[in-house]
Amino acid sequence: MDSSSLRGLLDEYAELEDQLADPAVHADQARARKLGRRYAELAPVVKALHELESARSDLTTAREFAGEDASFAEEAEHLAERIPALEARLTELLLPRDPHDASDVVMEIKSGEGGEESALFAGDLLRMYLRYAEQRGWRAEILDSTPSELGGYKDVTVSLKSRGTDADGVWARMKFEGGVHRVQRVPATESQGRIHTSAAGVLVYPEPEEIEVEVDPNDLRIDVFRSSGPGGQSVNTTDSAVRVTHLPTGIVVSCQNEKSQIQNRARAIQVLHARLQAMAEEEAAAKAADTRRSQVRTVDRSERVRTYNFPENRISDHRINYKAYNLDQVLEGEMAGVLDALCAADRDERMARSEV
Repeated sequence: MDSSSLRGLLDEYAELEDQLADPAVHADQARARKLGRRYAELAPVVKALHELESARSDLTTAREFAGEDASFAEEAEHLAERIPALEARLTELLLPRDPHDASDVVMEIKSGEGGEESALFAGDLLRMYLRYAEQRGWRAEILDSTPSELGGYKDVTVSLKSRGTDADGVWARMKFEGGVHRVQRVPATESQGRIHTSAAGVLVYPEPEEIEVEVDPNDLRIDVFRSSGPGGQSVNTTDSAVRVTHLPTGIVVSCQNEKSQIQNRARAIQVLHARLQAMAEEEAAAKAADTRRSQVRTVDRSERVRTYNFPENRISDHRINYKAYNLDQVLEGEMAGVLDALCAADRDERMARSEV
């Protein structure tokens, strides 16, 4: 990036700082959050740029006095070795970012082949994500669920929202989770102790703060029904649950976890918008010459992304050849290892593309 562009980032950072100091801005929470996230995104860039400029200035000064004082020659040598690392760090920070990295997400977990065992595994995945969200300080909300007879889930939809204004939101960490998750273990339903393989599908959508897709109300069919619990047991005597069908695409979203029909309808339409937004972006990505692998995850059910092997306590991510033997900890929400490895691989790939 040239000097004028870098100066533009510094000016933007200073302007954001002024805006965030204005109490009137915080009257609009959505705007304040958006500005805060952009400010947090630019902060490490500005810090790295200042460090680089300071190191270059110090190097010039040290070289000027090196002939008079040997300590300055030693300092110049140290700075000359440090500057390439600072330049590399700044280059990394200036790589094009995924525009959704600061977004919250809607996640769907669906049981697949394997019957009740697959539904139990879907429940294990949900618990893993909820515990990881708790560690990160995110808000988690189950929007809709279809429990199975043994306590698992045939399908479940959950919203994950960050609480702060960090540059990296939920999507930055969870966007890699989309795909087929395979489990190898002895099912609770297996009486002879044989290891079975089953799978569950995970879909992740960025939840836009501002709706970017237009939906014609005439394209929606909205049905109401009574909420129900495991085994079809009624837990609500009023028709508060809502099912929204988008007629042009056939997408169906239901929500029954809110207390009122109005709330359920609002949440269902919000999820519908997120799914339509993801669909629109996937179509655009498919037509683009440069596939945005790190931005819009494909949700092809044939894409096996990870295997959870219980007998060996092993978790394997097939996209980056990651392997660790702490599956028990991962299922308790300790996902940092595998997610850090995925983020690092994504960063390395973006770095390689930027050098071409």
